[in-house]
Amino acid sequence: MAYTTIDDPSSYFQTTLYTGNGGTQSITNTGNSDLQPDWIWTKVRSETGSHRLVDTVRGITKPLFSNGTDAEGDETNYSAFNSDGFSLVNNSLNENNRTYVAWQWKAGGSASSNSNGSITSSVSAGSIQGFSVVSYTGGGGGKTVGHGLGVAPKMIILKARNSGDYNWSVWHSGLSTPTTARLALNTTGAQSNNSSFWNDAVPTSTLFSLGSDGTHNANGTTYIAYCFAEKQGYSKFGSYTGNGNADGPFIYTGFQPAFFLVKRSDSTTSWTLLDNKRDPFNVTTERLFPNENVAGSVGTNANTDFLSNGVKIRVNHNNFNTSGGTYIYMAFAENPFVTSTGVPATAR
Repeated sequence: MAYTTIDDPSSYFQTTLYTGNGGTQSITNTGNSDLQPDWIWTKVRSETGSHRLVDTVRGITKPLFSNGTDAEGDETNYSAFNSDGFSLVNNSLNENNRTYVAWQWKAGGSASSNSNGSITSSVSAGSIQGFSVVSYTGGGGGKTVGHGLGVAPKMIILKARNSGDYNWSVWHSGLSTPTTARLALNTTGAQSNNSSFWNDAVPTSTLFSLGSDGTHNANGTTYIAYCFAEKQGYSKFGSYTGNGNADGPFIYTGFQPAFFLVKRSDSTTSWTLLDNKRDPFNVTTERLFPNENVAGSVGTNANTDFLSNGVKIRVNHNNFNTSGGTYIYMAFAENPFVTSTGVPATAR
């Protein structure tokens, strides 16, 4: 039997923990040194503070904040994308003795023009790992945008860059009505539905569609979209139904997870983010919330096991496992369950 999988997920995604030094420092990735990030998402763990997201398409000094609607900033926190990580100066992401987490993804490096859609986009696309960073300017009503992946995305995270008037918008293939539905990354809100969001269409192998809604497509407003396709042994995007007890659902991913983001889609709950660096051993309990600026917290309300082939929920909690609740998730791998040669990988 032939397998097509990513054997070394660390080439494309890594979680890095660091402690601020109040000066300048470079954060270096471990394992595969070829991970030059194109998207960095950083959060202070020990204090309150905003989630800061930068990418190579918009630039190192242009953060967006997942816990708010603000337009992109103009700051000097990050000072450089490096070949094996990134550099910092003494500011909100490097204060002395504070602890931080940085999630990093590799896309396709320098952006290029993409004219597959009716709006020309600027795209950094990594087709092997299924991740692209897409910048475009809204045209108002009934437009399409090229994403550069070559296969249809399973998830899109989108934000207006030059306006604070709009929420973040998340499209996910696991939503109950994917042609009309979205979630907001900066709120606890349930799925909302309107044909004006995505022009009543799901993404294709070349483009995603935009309706008239200003969150996605206001005339003259600039936007950034993070687009994700599913890749065996590396990423998984799906949904599950809660059973409401401590012996919760098992979510098969086909890999040992390194990162797990979950949101109840049919009711009001926080987004919850777990990873295997803040919690290197099961049970995983340290939570961060993309829609909140709170410090990291540890508690049994997040009891979850990262197994060799998926995620086991071990808590009855609204954020993870209410009986009958519908949840969508985004997961990235530490190790594939089975390598490209068909050999089982090392379990956690």
